[in-house]
Amino acid sequence: MRRRQRLERLAGGDLDWVSLAAQASDVVREVVPFTRACWHTVDPGTVLFNGVLTHKITCSGTWLAEHEYVIEDVNKWWFLARSGRGAGATSLATHGDLSRSARHRSHMGWGIGDELRGSLVADGTYWGAVGFLREEDQPWFTEQDTRFLASICKPLAEGFRRATLLASVAAPPSSDDAPGVVVFAPNGDPESISPSAQRWIADLSEEPSPAQPTDSRIVQIVAERARSLGTGQDPLGFAARARAQTRSGNWLLLYGTPLAGGADGRVAVIIQPAPASEVAPLVALAYGLTSRECEIARLCMQGTSTKKMAHALNVSPYTIQDHLKSIFAKTGVRTRGELVGQVFLEHYIPLWEPTTNPPVSWAALQGSPPEPHS
Repeated sequence: MRRRQRLERLAGGDLDWVSLAAQASDVVREVVPFTRACWHTVDPGTVLFNGVLTHKITCSGTWLAEHEYVIEDVNKWWFLARSGRGAGATSLATHGDLSRSARHRSHMGWGIGDELRGSLVADGTYWGAVGFLREEDQPWFTEQDTRFLASICKPLAEGFRRATLLASVAAPPSSDDAPGVVVFAPNGDPESISPSAQRWIADLSEEPSPAQPTDSRIVQIVAERARSLGTGQDPLGFAARARAQTRSGNWLLLYGTPLAGGADGRVAVIIQPAPASEVAPLVALAYGLTSRECEIARLCMQGTSTKKMAHALNVSPYTIQDHLKSIFAKTGVRTRGELVGQVFLEHYIPLWEPTTNPPVSWAALQGSPPEPHS
C-alpha cells in the first residue's frame, strides 16, 4: 500500500513521462524485482507506440511492431488494455512453457526469462505500456506480482495522461517546419532520409536515442505497420499513423504509406508538424473527456451554438449544458472562450506560431482554481 501511494504521488506530480517511468521503475523494483524494463507511450487513437524508454533491452521498432501488431502471441499490450486485465506474465499465460510465446522464442539465447507486462489505461483510454523482464535463471513472476502491477496501471496511466498535458509547453517556433520523409526497403532496411526528417527524429522522445536517425524505433514502428497492412485493409490510411510529442513539447504526425512503382513492400514514413485537427482530440482525451464530451468540445471550437449542437446531436439544449458543465470542470475553465484557449491555443498555437497573449498556463493542473472574472 505504501509503495502504491508513492507511485500515486509520482503520477500526480509535474514529471515528464520519461522521468515518471524511470522513478516508477525504482519503486516497482522494491516490490517486484526485475533486471530489464521497457516503457512506451501510446497514441490512443491508433494504439501505435510513440515514445520509447528501455533499460538493458535492445530491439528495433520493426521487432516491436511485428510482435505487437502482427504475430499472434500471449499478453499483447493492446489486448491487455482492451480486455481490462491490465497485466499479465508470460509464464502464467503459457502455463509454465515460455517457448509457447513467439516473443520469448525470438529472443532465446539472450538470457531473458519471464516477462511481466502492464497496459496503462485510464477512463477507458490506453496511454502507455510497460514490460519488466527477469533473467532466465531467475524465478518467474507470480500471480501476486501480476496483481500488484495491475493495481498500479491506472495511476500510472493517469500520470502518463497528465504528462501529455504538462509537456505541451510553448516551444520556440521552428524556422523550418517542412515535412520529412524516410523510405524503407521491403526488408525493412532504410533506403533514404530527408534532412527535415533527420531534424524531427532528433527531437522524438526515445531513450536511449537512436544511433542513426533511421534507427528510430518510433519511425520503424509506423513503417512496419504500413507494411503489414494488406491491400484494402486500411483504405483511409488511419492505422499506420501516430501523433508523437517531442522532447521540446511539439506535436508531430507520423504516417506510413506503401510506395508504388518500385519493389513491392517499400514504404515511406512522412513526418510533419501535427495539424490542429490531430492535436485537439488527443488533448481532449488527456483531460479525461468522454467521447460525447470530446464531440461537444470540437463543436465548441467550431463556434457552434448550443441550439445547433442540440439539433446536430439529437438531444435537448439542457443536455448540452450539462455536458458543458462537465467539460468545464475537467478542464478547469468557466466559459467556452476559455475552453478554446485552453484546449486549442495552449496546446497548438504556442507550439508553432508566436502569440502576444497566451492563455494562463494550466491553473487546473497545478491544483489552483482559475482566477475569477472581474
